Amino acid sequence: MTLKAVLFDMDGTLVDSESVHFNIWNDLLAPFGVQYDEATFCQRFSGRPTLEAAKEVVTNYGLTISPEQLTDEKYAAFGRFVSTNLPAYMPHAKAVLEQVKASGLKMALVTGSAKDEAYPILKGYGIFDWFDCVVTKDDVNNPKPAGDPYQLALDTLNIMANEAVAVEDTFTGVTAASNAGVAVYAVPNHFTLEHDFSKAAGVFADLSEFFKWLQTKL
Repeated sequence: MTLKAVLFDMDGTLVDSESVHFNIWNDLLAPFGVQYDEATFCQRFSGRPTLEAAKEVVTNYGLTISPEQLTDEKYAAFGRFVSTNLPAYMPHAKAVLEQVKASGLKMALVTGSAKDEAYPILKGYGIFDWFDCVVTKDDVNNPKPAGDPYQLALDTLNIMANEAVAVEDTFTGVTAASNAGVAVYAVPNHFTLEHDFSKAAGVFADLSEFFKWLQTKL
């Protein structure tokens, strides 16, 4: 295999946004008398499509709002928040992005977030143009865990699945990359340590460890 590209997830992989997602959800659910603690919410919903999470919450608590409306309000609220409050980078994320870019490999961002959620973060940090391709849930009919987002990234980069590696932090993300035939490496965060990463080609403690491995493939 000639490695040509690295395909990065965003939330929980490059930026520490899981806590932001959690706080936005709790703000939206407070009027309905529903509140989660952070560990329970993130362990249950990290990496899952927003609409899927909304359907579960609405069903479990009999909320008087449709999952679709709740999802739309979540996207809008998150986008507004991060436009002025950027979530922190995950450990080593910026350095690894710089190193991968300097290596000459192509880079893609493949996220389960909506454009209104992802773009303010990427543009706020000035890294949107670092990526040769950005795929959000809005760009595909079937978001993660389907393989469609990764397949779109491969098609856009004009490469084969065996010419790329993916980096993910959740079961959902690992499943998505695997479904597209891309070798995926998991870098779990403290909310996703217990996720099932059996479909991953490997698991690293942090992004710097992933990059050390990547260097052996260049």
